[in-house]
Amino acid sequence: MRGIIPREEGAIGIAEGTTREIALIAKAGKPVCFQVQKLTTDADGVPLAILSRRQAQLQCWQEFLSHCTPGDVLPAVTHMEKFGCFVDIGCGIPSMIPIDCISVSRISHPSDRFTLGQTIQAVVTSVSDFRIGLSHKELLGTWMENAAKFAVGETVSGIVRSVESYGVFVELTPNLAGL
Repeated sequence: MRGIIPREEGAIGIAEGTTREIALIAKAGKPVCFQVQKLTTDADGVPLAILSRRQAQLQCWQEFLSHCTPGDVLPAVTHMEKFGCFVDIGCGIPSMIPIDCISVSRISHPSDRFTLGQTIQAVVTSVSDFRIGLSHKELLGTWMENAAKFAVGETVSGIVRSVESYGVFVELTPNLAGL
């Protein structure tokens, strides 16, 4: 059966102008959550479903996401940009993990930590007006927990994260770097 999602039902904020058109364009050829609003037929008598992605997002927000509090952990699917990861936190509702909230160690791009389409965990840092702030670095263990994995004199491999005039920063684990 064919279905149509009217433009204004494509996402929360489209009708109000608070969500950019890219939120619709980026979903072309990809699965989305929606609610069936009406079953009808087109001009040729072929069955047609009128769908709403916005209603599915509102229901997700009202029944789940609005009840999140700082410290809650959510699964998130990544889409990376230079400044951070965009994540779908449910029914296509987007959020972002800024690059400085991905890792304690300095990274040049989210791809230093994640791969496209990877499902990750993220910690809720704030909730307000259909927006949820997220962070990932709190899930990587404390400095002490990560440091306990190594012993003085041990030879280990690491990732060079930056070269400065006074030394080289090497990352041993995502939340442990040394000079």
